Amino acid sequence: MENIRVGLAGFGAIGRSIARQINQGIDGVTLAAVGVRDPAAPPDFDWGGQGSPTFTRLEDLEPHCDIVIECAPAQYLSAIATPVLRAGKKLISLSSGALLASPELVDLAREHGGQILVPSGAILGLDAILGAAEGKIESVKMTSRKPTKGFIGAPFLEQQNIDVLNLKEPTLIFSGTAREAAAGFPANLNVAVSVSLAGVGPDKTLLEVWADPTLEHNTHRIEVISDSALLSMEIQNIPSENPKTGRITAQSVIAMLRKLRAPLSVGT
Repeated sequence: MENIRVGLAGFGAIGRSIARQINQGIDGVTLAAVGVRDPAAPPDFDWGGQGSPTFTRLEDLEPHCDIVIECAPAQYLSAIATPVLRAGKKLISLSSGALLASPELVDLAREHGGQILVPSGAILGLDAILGAAEGKIESVKMTSRKPTKGFIGAPFLEQQNIDVLNLKEPTLIFSGTAREAAAGFPANLNVAVSVSLAGVGPDKTLLEVWADPTLEHNTHRIEVISDSALLSMEIQNIPSENPKTGRITAQSVIAMLRKLRAPLSVGT
């Protein structure tokens, strides 16, 4: 079988981590292309003995790849995804919050035989929530606590004139639905949208967001009541080079890539 040609759309902290791990070796997977804003000025990176991939614009990855991994700012999702899905290929998307604003991408995938894959990212328990959703889920509540610097630039804080850097104690800064959180915190709370897509949807998944100057790790707690199980789960993420994102986010993408050709696949 030929190797699966992977493209990276975006080359920030997550993209670089994924590239390093692919270059270390994943059976049946090759990093074929990287989408950046300026292909004429490719990023400085140690590609080791693998040789550098092709560099393209974010929206021009499709001809070079079988799968595109979207790890760019959320506003670029549609431009990246559209040609990939129209060609009937797979897109691994880390901007699950942006999917809520672009439902046409799901329709495009359905029409052309493409597929959007959302990895676990920086959250846990999606397998259990998916299983519970095959029965009846009564409620899903999530509480997210992050160090204050992880919220810098969030539109909700700017709209509400909240200065998180001056907080002296843990402070509740948002309470609402996952859909509302996706709009107010597009770079911070994709995890809440992923939980909602696995369970009862973005309008019924409730969320509290706390800015906590005493924390070092992003912390998410999920409580699910269903007719098959009572779920109570918590994860504390070690930040990556980008304080808004946990290290495990890139690793979850690598785990998904390994499953594509694995003779044994564990988990839903």
